[in-house]
Amino acid sequence: MKIKTGDKVKVLSGKDRGKTGKILQVLTNKTTNRVFVVVEGANLLKKHLRAGKQGEKGQIIELPAPMDISNVMLIDGNSKKPTRVGYKIEGEEKKRVAKVSGEFID
Repeated sequence: MKIKTGDKVKVLSGKDRGKTGKILQVLTNKTTNRVFVVVEGANLLKKHLRAGKQGEKGQIIELPAPMDISNVMLIDGNSKKPTRVGYKIEGEEKKRVAKVSGEFID
């Protein structure tokens, strides 16, 4: 997987284009083989919660919704620019490499 949980990404398209955030979750749809990501602070939806018990108040919660993985791009740790991700085999390990700087990501 080119983007993993905990990576810092930039949103490329949609209502939050240009925002940056951390990947909270990576979701895959087994039937369609599509991959979605949940980005912290981007693609926020408002969820209305009804009061649970008498005397409590209902509330509105903002939570991040999944977006397609093609709408985000990894930010390089060194140059702080969005970058594509490649792979190099070093020893017996396959590591991710930033195309902008050529540095290892992991």
